[in-house]
Amino acid sequence: MFVSISTTGTAEDPASDLGFLLHKHPDKVQRFTTAHGTAHVFYPESGEQTCTAALLLEVDPTALLRQGRGKGRAGSPDLALAQYVNDRPYAASSLLAVALRTVYRSAMKGECPHRPELPGRTLPLRIALPAVPVAGGDGPALVERLFAPLGWQVGVTPVPLDESFPEWGDSRYVRLELTGTLRLADALQHLYVLLPVLDGAKHYWVAPDEVDKLLAAGQGWLAEHPERALIARRYLSRRWSLTKLAMERLALARLAEADDREAEELDNAVPDTPDTPDVPDTPDTPEMAAADPTGTDSTDSTGNTDSTGNTVVAVQADGTSGPAGAATPAEDEKRGESLAAQRRTAILDALARTGAARVLDLGCGQGELIGALLKEPRVTEVLGVDVSSRALTIAARKLHLDRMSERQAARVKLVQGALTYTDARLKGYDAAVLCEVIEHLDLPRLPALEYAVFGAARPTAVVVTTPNAEYNVHWETLPAGRMRHDDHRFEWSRAEFAAWTEQVAADYGYTVEVEPVGPLDPALGAPTQLAHFRLAEPSAAPGASTPTDTPSNDPAPEGSAHR
Repeated sequence: MFVSISTTGTAEDPASDLGFLLHKHPDKVQRFTTAHGTAHVFYPESGEQTCTAALLLEVDPTALLRQGRGKGRAGSPDLALAQYVNDRPYAASSLLAVALRTVYRSAMKGECPHRPELPGRTLPLRIALPAVPVAGGDGPALVERLFAPLGWQVGVTPVPLDESFPEWGDSRYVRLELTGTLRLADALQHLYVLLPVLDGAKHYWVAPDEVDKLLAAGQGWLAEHPERALIARRYLSRRWSLTKLAMERLALARLAEADDREAEELDNAVPDTPDTPDVPDTPDTPEMAAADPTGTDSTDSTGNTDSTGNTVVAVQADGTSGPAGAATPAEDEKRGESLAAQRRTAILDALARTGAARVLDLGCGQGELIGALLKEPRVTEVLGVDVSSRALTIAARKLHLDRMSERQAARVKLVQGALTYTDARLKGYDAAVLCEVIEHLDLPRLPALEYAVFGAARPTAVVVTTPNAEYNVHWETLPAGRMRHDDHRFEWSRAEFAAWTEQVAADYGYTVEVEPVGPLDPALGAPTQLAHFRLAEPSAAPGASTPTDTPSNDPAPEGSAHR
């Protein structure tokens, strides 16, 4: 099999610089041993005006057959036309992709120590492959769909089954020529990923580490490719579990890029471990509670966890310390209930007052609130949204979605998404819940969330909870001026929260009521404050908007009614 890479240049930027980028001297013919044959690199032409580097891969069909007989580990499902006569030595497939990575490894990484300025340059490139297998019957159309979105001009010529008998039609092979102005590293990454995709098969066993290879080679282009689902499915040999993992990680990459953040910053809702045990609402020991006295139980839209403890020390009117909630018998009854549980109870009560049957849990985290909602016979559908794929995976396990009856499983759905972007999937619900979410957003990003939830999704009711900053003095282990969670961007006083809720309600045509949640201090209020928004007249909403029929991931428009 054969591939050539050509470029043009001038006296100031000679085309022969391609030799530096490929780390292969134009005046030499070099040989490299691969697992399935020998790769030869040579330059048919090399000068200031034009330069062409060619890679010829000689595959040993017998060695390939011995490593895998067309099925099972190390075998290709499309290996043999017959045992020793097959197309593998001639058609560009995963064998050529692996050879490209082996021979041009440094070029693919964008490394050039002798000329460090070269890898970042875009070059006029022409890549020619005389025989490329295309599986699935789409032929030239599939090649166009895969390469054109990446900036390539695609020239595809079908190869007939037999030129002497044109009535027999075309084979599944095409001659491919790509032209475009790109970085060489990007061009090589495109070939490495897409050649096996076109072929629809690999010559080796696809293990879980193939997901990492795909995402590494696809960095910067795959997440936005319109055919990313097809690419992931075919590259991973249609292994459903690996494809699902790859798509989750690609979705996270898109959200991170949109927010100009690292993916690890968003997907940090849970520890990066293969299996996270269920966590009770209350700490196991007083020592654990003292170590993290603030506690929360929900994951916000940026993927940051907020868990709850229940050891609260209150300052009494006489200046002595005592357990919070000792003022009334009702609070005495709740003293053993965690703040997280009290918060969920308050949310469920607020939703019950609206009669909501279809509910959004925005920033659902590990699904604690979803589990409580599913116990309510009134609730017919719950959509949990979180940016963290790990949190959603744990939520699915904790909710036992795989063991639910078909009727029960139809009531709940978990999807990945960022709440600072409009998403048509969120439209049409009776109520939405933002439990301990808003405080994890930078204040400049908060108007985008307001628009996405109140303006675009526009549920009939919205329930928002957030910490009351005034109450923080009740925790002896919380230093003055420190927030309850390391990822909190702000914590509001009761007056600040009330002002925000009133402004949002006015902007988007809602009414709002604010109520305390948790042990109540006469002077400082409760640890959590809850706002219950209800839609007024839909036609009277200044910030109302009709979203598109599909998730847009568009930020709030500049002209919308935001402070």
